[in-house]
Amino acid sequence: MPALFAAIVVAIGSAAASAQENQGTAEQRAACTPDAFRLCSAYIPDPSGVEACLRQQKSSLSQACRTVFEQASTGSARSR
Repeated sequence: MPALFAAIVVAIGSAAASAQENQGTAEQRAACTPDAFRLCSAYIPDPSGVEACLRQQKSSLSQACRTVFEQASTGSARSR
């Protein structure tokens, strides 16, 4: 179980930030971890799979996790 939790933390961290920048804050990971387990548990421990699943499930995400993805999208668009 600890390995599973570690994998989801890594997955959420990479989902919340661009690949070249930070891996997400503790708050961002906390916002999306419940959604990852609820909606995307089939993809754990694959971080890329969890991220893709969460993006596909955007309409079902909690408001907190949806905000994380919206901020990540806005941040990457601004840096271009």
